[in-house]
Amino acid sequence: MQIGLIGLQNSGKTTLFNALSVKGSEAQHQQKVEVARAVVKVPDERLKKLTELFNPKSEVFATLEVIDIPGLQVSDDNKVKITSDFLNKVKNNNALLHVVRQFENETVPHPEVMINAARDIEFLETEFLLADMALIENRIEKLAKDILKLKNDQLQKELALFKKMQTHVETELPLREMHLDENERKLLSGYQFLTIKPLIIGINFDENSKDQVEKFIKDIHTKFSKYKLVVIPFFAQFEFELTQLSDEEADIFKNDFGISESAFARILRTSYELLGLQSFFTVGEDECRAWTIKKNMTAQDAAGVIHTDFYDRFIRAEVVHYEDYIIHGSFAKCKEAGAWRLEGKEYIVKDGDILNIRHS
Repeated sequence: MQIGLIGLQNSGKTTLFNALSVKGSEAQHQQKVEVARAVVKVPDERLKKLTELFNPKSEVFATLEVIDIPGLQVSDDNKVKITSDFLNKVKNNNALLHVVRQFENETVPHPEVMINAARDIEFLETEFLLADMALIENRIEKLAKDILKLKNDQLQKELALFKKMQTHVETELPLREMHLDENERKLLSGYQFLTIKPLIIGINFDENSKDQVEKFIKDIHTKFSKYKLVVIPFFAQFEFELTQLSDEEADIFKNDFGISESAFARILRTSYELLGLQSFFTVGEDECRAWTIKKNMTAQDAAGVIHTDFYDRFIRAEVVHYEDYIIHGSFAKCKEAGAWRLEGKEYIVKDGDILNIRHS
């Protein structure tokens, strides 16, 4: 799964990306054609605890790919310009994190001169909505022509859906706010609509503004209530400085600053949730590992994520939930307490399940 970092130039987007990639990647940071990529470990205290208990040879976190898309700049006519190249880079991501500037720094000018987070949020939302409107209109026009020639029921269903989408976006609401059933989502899977992608608004404050953050975020939610925005405040420079410290030193600085966890952890956890992802675990002396799956996946599907042979030869899954294991302390005691069970291939895996797959 891929998360794209977007935003105006000098928003602190790349500083945040550096904090994410330095702290979370395993030397997989790449720089290609102005787009920086990092495969980042998803923080998970549960996996750390299991590793402490099992003391395996290796510990493997779930990962996400984070992409730093070049910031939007001002054109010669002093306006921020959305290019087709930018839109194409954005379309390739499963979710988006829009980094919005709310810090003052005279040495780092804002492309629009004045700092105005609400304006910057609205600007990109509007541009993405216009791009989706154009795509919908073009598709409706093509479908109408094709139906005259082919009289195809599937094309009729697609046309009806696109007309429904057109009515929705004309209310100036993003497609992510539109109810779509499973069949409709499958029908749209080949299209790269921008406003249908899960979106996080990350507002970048300076450290001196931390007392104003709560009220500011509340005001943003009020102003954009129709968008149902997911907003995460953070301090990009502070986050990057934390990556230069040991975990123990970083915890001290976080406590002194008044935050319990880094924005890095909050952003990745929220991205996971918005993408409909969850983790299950496999444990043992050789390896403790977090596996990423979609919510509502079956035990057989989860087995296939571990290895394709496990899907084909699936018999049963031994299941203990993480919380139960921590309470009872061993698989044997989980069995005694009735917290260990055997599940069939249709079992829906829960976030935090510890699985052992039985296969032929």
